[in-house]
Amino acid sequence: MPESASASASGSYGPGSAARPEFVVRVADERDVEALAALRRAWLEERAGAPVDDPGFEAAFAQWWRTEQPRRTFWLAEVGSDRAGWTPIGSINVVEIVSMPRPGSRGGRVGQVGNAFVLAGFADRGVPRALLEAAVDHAGERRYRRLMLAPTAGSASFYRRAGFAPAGEALLVLDPFAAPDPA
Repeated sequence: MPESASASASGSYGPGSAARPEFVVRVADERDVEALAALRRAWLEERAGAPVDDPGFEAAFAQWWRTEQPRRTFWLAEVGSDRAGWTPIGSINVVEIVSMPRPGSRGGRVGQVGNAFVLAGFADRGVPRALLEAAVDHAGERRYRRLMLAPTAGSASFYRRAGFAPAGEALLVLDPFAAPDPA
């Protein structure tokens, strides 16, 4: 299915390349919902170290996809070929946030990278970098003012090497279900 695959970094090639592709990265669409749900399940199961019993997860994911699709772009990394078939090995998405215009400014857009995941067996083959490059290229094409993310402790150095920098102390978070601090 990777007809829209494009050349990426580290041995990744689009269809028709003379070299045998290690993997391709392409924009995902509605035909990829099952693959994206399977990767999301694999993400949790890799962290849990065991299968997670949730027979309704795939339906919940499909519903989430339908809700989020208008404001998110998803990329899928796959290995295989048109002849043998394609196997999903990673994904990433960017949600577009449109700023409210104000007098003298028409606002703008920012992107938030989310849900980046690559199967452990492919994490050292350039797949994470190729997925991130697709998201960064998208940010440039969409003229985002900035691209943000909230990395895990284990992924922060990867994102720093890719040019992301700490945003300082400007971000505050509130858990609406937490008890208020009496101080």
